[in-house]
Amino acid sequence: MGLADLRDLPYPWDTLTEVRDRARSHPGGLVDLSIGTPVDPTPAIVREALADASDAHAYPLTYGTPALREAVAAWFARRRGVPDLDPAGVLPTVGSKELVGLLPSLLRLGPGDVVVHPAIAYPTYDVGARLAGATPLPADDVALWEHRDDVRLVWVNSPSNPTGATADVAQLRRVVEAARRVGAVVVADECYALLPWADHLRDPDGTPRVPSLLDPAVTGGDHTGLLVAYSLSKQSNLAGYRAAFVAGDPALVQDLLATRKHLGMIMPRPVQEALRVALGDDAHVDEQRAVYGRRRAVLLAALTAAGWAVDHSEAGLYLWARPADPADQASSRELVARLAELGILAGPGEFYGSAGEKHVRIALTASDDAVAAAAARLRGEPGRLTPV
Repeated sequence: MGLADLRDLPYPWDTLTEVRDRARSHPGGLVDLSIGTPVDPTPAIVREALADASDAHAYPLTYGTPALREAVAAWFARRRGVPDLDPAGVLPTVGSKELVGLLPSLLRLGPGDVVVHPAIAYPTYDVGARLAGATPLPADDVALWEHRDDVRLVWVNSPSNPTGATADVAQLRRVVEAARRVGAVVVADECYALLPWADHLRDPDGTPRVPSLLDPAVTGGDHTGLLVAYSLSKQSNLAGYRAAFVAGDPALVQDLLATRKHLGMIMPRPVQEALRVALGDDAHVDEQRAVYGRRRAVLLAALTAAGWAVDHSEAGLYLWARPADPADQASSRELVARLAELGILAGPGEFYGSAGEKHVRIALTASDDAVAAAAARLRGEPGRLTPV
């Protein structure tokens, strides 16, 4: 696949027009639980930072300001259990999706190279590999690739989009050790790490403790060949800012930086400042997590009562749902159509690979009113949305 082939590849969400129209025709109104775009306000402290930096007459730094890179390193130490991140190994990106899609190309992968990604996965891992001319390999078991000499990049996604599953320290360490033996780079997409729901992923005081790829217990104190991709779209409601970064091995970051300078892939200076401020304020992140937790509890109870089972979903912004009755083998498209009859739009599991064919992804990113309406409909009640 190259750019021409990508042009002809249907964007998955564009294939939902018919079922979206069906859901929209519900007399109570459409409850969109599909894509997962934030609906809550961007924190005032972040908006103020953006405004204060709006006199941005000069070209911004592709590398990001030193203050921003220091803020990322401090955030990793404070929130992610990574005390040894070198600020030289931090690079802001224009959202995380562009990094995921272009990273194989930026690392100069091509024909004959293999990119490993989870079996149920965000589709851009696959697209990015094909765009570079490399071969994607869906695989959850390290044994499927640890003896291959053509593996050049291994994607880890914890917490997972769409399943919400997480990897523990031992699992991450095994991936790192195997990748180092074959000379592959490991990149962890950890964008949902501060949204844990399972008790084992939180300290007694509620502090999130989803393990990071850069945790010393995983790395042995060596970040060589390791990167973490992170976005503030969900935890800080900054999807419209395209505020993200990649961090880890300084040598890899310098390589990416050199190429991105040539291409002009630069985060705007006001967004850099907004990102820096957002990373330093934990209060708004904790408040937003509580909001999503309430919405999750409402939807989970309603789905369970309506005969659905939810697998994994121990962290992140989605419920990975299927019929509880094992005899019900409906496809993910059929399951989405069932929900559309209730005016609820979800994402088909098939978007995330053939292994997701019997599930749907249900997002928590809807207003309290919309979540309450969806829950009511699942219980067989009208569930009308309040007019805005």
